[in-house]
Amino acid sequence: MSTSASAEAAPEILTIGDADGIRTLTMNRPRAYNSLSSELMSALEAALDAAETDPRARVLVIEGTGPGFSAGHDLKEVLAMEGADQHEALMAHCSRFMVRVARFPKPIIAKVHGMASAAGCQLVASCDLAIAASNARFSTPGVNIGLFCHTPLVALTRNVGRKHAMEMLLTGDAIDAETAVRFGLINSHAPADELDAAVTALAARIASKSSHVMALGKALFHKQLELDLNEAYGAASRAMVDNLKADDAAEGIGAFVEKRAPEWHDS
Repeated sequence: MSTSASAEAAPEILTIGDADGIRTLTMNRPRAYNSLSSELMSALEAALDAAETDPRARVLVIEGTGPGFSAGHDLKEVLAMEGADQHEALMAHCSRFMVRVARFPKPIIAKVHGMASAAGCQLVASCDLAIAASNARFSTPGVNIGLFCHTPLVALTRNVGRKHAMEMLLTGDAIDAETAVRFGLINSHAPADELDAAVTALAARIASKSSHVMALGKALFHKQLELDLNEAYGAASRAMVDNLKADDAAEGIGAFVEKRAPEWHDS
């Protein structure tokens, strides 16, 4: 969490770059440790809206500038609010944003350096994949300031085991990247000077697939988690039938049989 003020102008708090089907969203509040102010969350939401229908954006990467990935909510913004109504609006905004990230139809990779704490750790957990620098740290430290990380625990418990989640939540202690891999919070870690290459390599592999098929798969992935076993298989079977109707399914199967590279139509 951060007590730094939001001093940046709106156009500067998020930068966007495109390269070879990979769209990078860079949180740019370094003096505030990229704390998730309402303004920054709104900028990220707008960027997601734009990326959803842009064929140049096949995979998204979320990263941060400065000393760390994200320090969570901007506590100075929280303290400046007047009453429960404003607090409720902020929490609802954050929840909508995190659900938007999790349910976004295109794959999102968190590229983590430095510290990802509280809602910053929640953002990592909400992304589909996460790669961190080997010296990165992750925490849900709300208990240290009398503010339990209630909303981060939603994403956290959907990634890591209950006892590992409770350990992080009850102690507020930071875990290192190796532990985060073991807990299931991130996929892998790499030396800081190799992080860019590791994320780009993973994103490029995913960007080479059909975006239409990716969207179908992501939707089913989240839907079936909320169902019992029989219902999950029913939903998966229906999704498979829908997938078989796709142009890219015919192209992919044909390319496999013909021993050639597929040419995706993203439909």
